[in-house]
Amino acid sequence: MLYLGRVGGARAVFSFCDLRGLDLSGRNLADADFTGAVLSECNLNGTKLDRAIMFCADVRRANLGRASLRRADLRGACLRGAFMVGADLFECDLREGAIAEKDQKGNLKFLRHELKPSEMQTVVLANANLERARMTGVVAIQADFTDAVMRGCKLVRANLRQSKLTGANLEGADLSGADLKGANLNGAVLVRTTMTMTALDQCEMDNVLTDEPVGHSLSELERPIAELIADHALWCESQGAEGAPLTIRGFDLRPLKSLANADLTAMRAPGCVFYGLDLSGSQLQGAQLEGADLRTAKLGGSDLRGINLRNAKLNNADLRDCNLGPLLIGADRLMPAHLDGATLRYTDLRGADLTRTMCPGSDLSYANLIGVKLRHTDFSDALLDTTLFGRGALRDAIANGCKGLET
Repeated sequence: MLYLGRVGGARAVFSFCDLRGLDLSGRNLADADFTGAVLSECNLNGTKLDRAIMFCADVRRANLGRASLRRADLRGACLRGAFMVGADLFECDLREGAIAEKDQKGNLKFLRHELKPSEMQTVVLANANLERARMTGVVAIQADFTDAVMRGCKLVRANLRQSKLTGANLEGADLSGADLKGANLNGAVLVRTTMTMTALDQCEMDNVLTDEPVGHSLSELERPIAELIADHALWCESQGAEGAPLTIRGFDLRPLKSLANADLTAMRAPGCVFYGLDLSGSQLQGAQLEGADLRTAKLGGSDLRGINLRNAKLNNADLRDCNLGPLLIGADRLMPAHLDGATLRYTDLRGADLTRTMCPGSDLSYANLIGVKLRHTDFSDALLDTTLFGRGALRDAIANGCKGLET
C-alpha cells in the first residue's frame, strides 16, 4: 500500500526479527528495515530490496539471485555462503558495522553475530552488479565474483584471498591495501584501478586488461592511425578506386577514445581492443572483428550488418538500436552478422535488429533484448536463461523462424 500511495501504507519493519527460511521471493520490500534481523536460508530470489536497511543482518546461505539491492545498507551484514548471482548491488554499502546498546552501567555493549561483521566468505556474486559499492574492510575469502561489474567499487583493505574474480570489471576500483593472495583475476579489467600496497601473491592474472597496451601499440604502425582511417574512408567512398582498406590485427585502439560516426565498412581488425571506445553511429558493415574486445564499448545506432564478431567480448556494451541484420552483397546473396561464441553478458540490445543474425553458442546472460527485432535469428546452444525479453517476444520470435528458443 505504501508504494501504491494508498492511505494506511507503512514502511515494513523487521528489526531483530527471526525470519530464517521464509520464502520472500519476488516481493517488493524496498526501503524495508531489517536491522539485526535473521534472514539465513531465506528465499529472496528476485526480491526488490532497494534502499533496504540490512545493517548487521544475518543473511547466511540466503538465495538473493537477481535480487535488487540498489543503495541498500548492508554494513556489517553476514552474507557467508549467500547465493547472489545476477544481483544488483549498485552503490550499496557493505562496509564494516556493529550494533551497540547501553548496559546497566551506561556503557556501550556491542552485539555481534556468531560470525564477524562484513562476512562474505564463499558468497556467490557471479554476474552481480556491484558498481560503486562500498566494501571497505569486507571479508570475502573464496568468494565468487566471476564477471561481476565492480566499476568504482571501494575495496580498501578488503580480504579477497582465493576469491574468483575471473572476467570481473574493476575499472576505477580502489583496492588499496586489499589482500588478493591466491585470487583468480584471469581476464579481469583493471583499468585505472588503484592497487597501492595490494597483496597479489600467487594470483592468476592471465589476459588482464590494464592501462598498459595490450598486444600491439599504435606507435608500431608505419603511419598514424588517423591517416589510415582517413584512407579507409576514402576507399569506402570511392568503392575501392582510391585510398586503402584498413587492416590491423591485435592492436590496442583504446587511445583513440572515439570513432563515433566513422566509416569503417569492411575493416579488418581481428583480436583488436576496442574496450570503452565510442563507436556510436559508425559504419561497420562486413567488418572482421573476430575475437575483438568490445567490452563497455558504445555502438548505439551503428550499422553492423554482416559483421563478424565471432568469439568477441561485448560484456556491458551499448548496442541499442544497432543494425545486426544481413548485408546484401549481390543480387540475391545475403551475408548474415555472426556472433557465434561471443560473450554479451549485460549487453544492452534494446531496439536492435537481429534479423538472420547467427548467435550459436553465444552467452547472452542478463542481456537486454526488449524491443529487439528477431526474425530467423539462430540462438542454437546460446545461454539465454537470464536474458531479458519483452512480453510475448519469445512466442513471436519462434513464430518468426528463430532457432534455439523452443525450450
